[in-house]
Amino acid sequence: MNATRVDADLIRRLPKAVLHDHLDGGLRPATVVELAAEVGHTLPTTDPDELAAWYYEAANSGDLVRYIATFEHTLAVMQNREGLLRVAEEYVLDLAADGVVYAEVRYAPELNTRGGLSLSEVVETVQEGLAAGMAKAAAAGTPVRVGTLLCGMRMFDRVSEAADLAVAYRDAGVVGFDIAGAEDGFPPADHLAAFEHLRRENVPFTIHAGEAHGLPSIHQALQVCGAQRIGHGVRITEDIPDLAAGKLGRLAGWVRDRRIALEMCPTSNLQTGCATSIAEHPITALKDLGFRVTLNTDNRLVSGTTMTREMSLLVEEAGWGIEDLRTVTVNALKSAFIPFDERNALIEDVVLPAYAAAL
Repeated sequence: MNATRVDADLIRRLPKAVLHDHLDGGLRPATVVELAAEVGHTLPTTDPDELAAWYYEAANSGDLVRYIATFEHTLAVMQNREGLLRVAEEYVLDLAADGVVYAEVRYAPELNTRGGLSLSEVVETVQEGLAAGMAKAAAAGTPVRVGTLLCGMRMFDRVSEAADLAVAYRDAGVVGFDIAGAEDGFPPADHLAAFEHLRRENVPFTIHAGEAHGLPSIHQALQVCGAQRIGHGVRITEDIPDLAAGKLGRLAGWVRDRRIALEMCPTSNLQTGCATSIAEHPITALKDLGFRVTLNTDNRLVSGTTMTREMSLLVEEAGWGIEDLRTVTVNALKSAFIPFDERNALIEDVVLPAYAAAL
């Protein structure tokens, strides 16, 4: 199929998989407004459309630290049981409406305890909300499976607690772990004890790396900490002197040859200054070089995006076709933190038939 014939309506109907999406970055603007009024939190505006525009504009600063600061308002409405339940349920329903069939949602429980909830209560409440959303989506004929990645904030001192939670709730919907927050100046190896604990307990994890900091961050995440995936990883290109020729450095070769998934987020990367355009985003060159690239939204409210939009941008601006969209979807499922047979069933029974029908 010619890329120009792949329109947004077709893309919306295609099954999708997303591995890198933050719960506190994907709220509905109207929900933020309503919950903020209930808890007495002041927003930049109380008009949902204006708030969505404010988020998008604030995030387009080209600065990761300022990008992260936009989460003040979403986190403010996620500090009690009612807010967490609603946000989690709507999160799932919004994914289902976007054609997502598998997702891994990540958040840091320590950021949701200001209202008095314990870390365990946060996790259990979010899981309850996600389960309610999955039940409603299935009843509506748009089933989506959502697994949870618990995050530790790399610049604070509770990473080990978050890792303990991932171990404790791995049979209750939690499928893995991550560290999030400001990357530069907070190397992953600072939390080596937490990662060693997770490995001993057979809990998979990904690490934000290669976004605000370069190759040393990726190297530490993989070779020191033992990550199974890399969050973003866009700066792996610094170890590929000539993208066109495909000559790989040793770290880039390790990432490609060991099939380590890169959780790439094009729109988010543009906002934080890691890429200059969708057309020139490294995801296309890395895909063509055989890296296991995956396509993700990162923060749907903050980036003003959806999986349909991310796919559409690559079709329109980078020349992608149906085969390319299928590749990143299958890549994501191959690297999902759920059992092999469940991943394979989604690929063989859901994804491949739908893409074959679209070709």
